[in-house]
Amino acid sequence: MDFGDTPAEAAFRAEARAWLEANAPAKGSPEAFDHMSSPGRSAELEIQLADKARAWQAKLAAGGWACLDWPPEYGGRGASTVESIIFEEEQSRFGISRSIFMAALDMAAPTLMSWGTDEQKQRFLNPIRQGETVFAQLFSEPNAGSDLAGLQTRAVRDGDVFVVNGQKVWNSYAHLADWGILLARTNSDVPKHQGLTYFFVEMDSEGLDPRPLRQMTGGAEFNETFFDNVRIPVENVIGGVNNGWAVAQTTLNSERAAVGAQTSVVDVPTLVDLAQKKGQAGDPAVRQALAEAWIRSEVLRYLGMRVYTALSQGTEIGPEASIMKLLTGDHIRDTSQTAMELLGPEGMLNDDVWVTRMVSHFAHKIGGGTPEIQRNVIGERILGLPREPRADKGIPFRDLKV
Repeated sequence: MDFGDTPAEAAFRAEARAWLEANAPAKGSPEAFDHMSSPGRSAELEIQLADKARAWQAKLAAGGWACLDWPPEYGGRGASTVESIIFEEEQSRFGISRSIFMAALDMAAPTLMSWGTDEQKQRFLNPIRQGETVFAQLFSEPNAGSDLAGLQTRAVRDGDVFVVNGQKVWNSYAHLADWGILLARTNSDVPKHQGLTYFFVEMDSEGLDPRPLRQMTGGAEFNETFFDNVRIPVENVIGGVNNGWAVAQTTLNSERAAVGAQTSVVDVPTLVDLAQKKGQAGDPAVRQALAEAWIRSEVLRYLGMRVYTALSQGTEIGPEASIMKLLTGDHIRDTSQTAMELLGPEGMLNDDVWVTRMVSHFAHKIGGGTPEIQRNVIGERILGLPREPRADKGIPFRDLKV
């Protein structure tokens, strides 16, 4: 398989690079809003970064570079998978982060494409593309993380609305979001996977209260979110009542692929620059670590090509996304460890970006599904190994002790 650019792809890359050089902020510049230039982010800084991210997404849309592989009827170019990957590669060279739009672009939009009605697609996709709508994922709960289907947030139908009560947690950017993607229980008389419904909910709804959680890194992008008689219109159900688990699989697989594809979070050239700055680039052990980091980045890039090629051909992202997610967590851990070894005692005394990356790498491993869950998915759905025994299989949720 040839991963080099064809003449047409090389021309597209040159066009994308020229546009980005004329419009995108450089890494480390005052206009930048990427992770690598914002260690120890405060709540105030995160609001500023969010505003910059919204403005950048709007600029992409105005320039015809947003959501390239979306169908033209939804504002995309209908571009090929390779062209989309080329643009993301070029964009990663600049001071840009798309993390605040991850739930919108990489979770809500693919789910809408697969499960939404025509009216829902028309209502939500264009605002997402133009940066007008930020989404938050409202899935995990204090007692339902890896066992997501055991969630207890309830949605009770009352005429043409559902009334929601419960609590969610680890909701990235929920305090800055316009909409949330919510998984709630609508039927307790069936086994736990069968009684869930998938909703879009407005984050400024009465009774909905996102509360930022301050982290050891200084940032506060995670939230715990409370629902107190929140009313959601029936037309905001995605994929049908009590079919939420099937709909959520599209979201979760897309999330895992997106997390795995974001290898620019670990900027290997920046790691090389650090080794050179510290005078360690010639050390054989350091060179070995740098080579391994580059190899893993390339492996993840090629896995991303495979996943997104399947998606562009009409195949939903499947359990293969768990491979990318699993490798990415290890990649961030190992490169951060290499950076800390290069920094030495200095790493304990300043706010270097690699210090922030090191103390937050656990979140990258856990977010979107723990390594244990990813290994179960790979073993059961790809390798065909026996499923883990479940004591709650076939038992109505109301009879479970949760």
